[in-house]
Amino acid sequence: MFYETGENAHGLSHDPFKAIVSPRPIGWIGSKGADGRLNLAPYSFFNAISDSPKLVMFSSSGRKDSVSNIEETREFTANFVSYDLRDAMNMTSVPAPRGESEFELAGLTPVKGRLVAAPFVAEAYAALECKVTEMFQPKALDGTLSNNFMVIGQVVAIHIREEAIRDGRFDMAKARPVGRLGYMDYCESGDVFEMFRPKR
Repeated sequence: MFYETGENAHGLSHDPFKAIVSPRPIGWIGSKGADGRLNLAPYSFFNAISDSPKLVMFSSSGRKDSVSNIEETREFTANFVSYDLRDAMNMTSVPAPRGESEFELAGLTPVKGRLVAAPFVAEAYAALECKVTEMFQPKALDGTLSNNFMVIGQVVAIHIREEAIRDGRFDMAKARPVGRLGYMDYCESGDVFEMFRPKR
């Protein structure tokens, strides 16, 4: 099939776009408002975009509490979602009223970052402390603003639990990262294999 993008132009029962761009890592974003209220929410529009400097981005569909908090403080954490935390991560996607902590709802332990005031998930195998470099709404071809808010942060510190380190590496077989597919589908890492770049 072929279709030009547009509202329901695909003719399918569900839009396949996000299923095609998958699996996507989940940005489990911890933030703290200027009033001290904590927030934790998962975002499937998330990824690393630079290694030097270390930059990550997430994009929120609409101005949610994470975006509001980060606008106020310019800080956030990105927490690693492992298979054992999948239910807790899903619980934090609930549309809770502003000021109600998703950490508490999901039975998770918030820990204040060392270089940022935003909290990270103590139970996560890894967490990134980030300071904002840019926040903006992406534009369409015709210049209209997307309803999404993109946040780019520089990673200023990294936490890794000791049991997730093996032979000097972050052990992906132990951590079993969860990825977002399309629709309501998720995946976990499953078998891990290596491939080396070819040399010429």
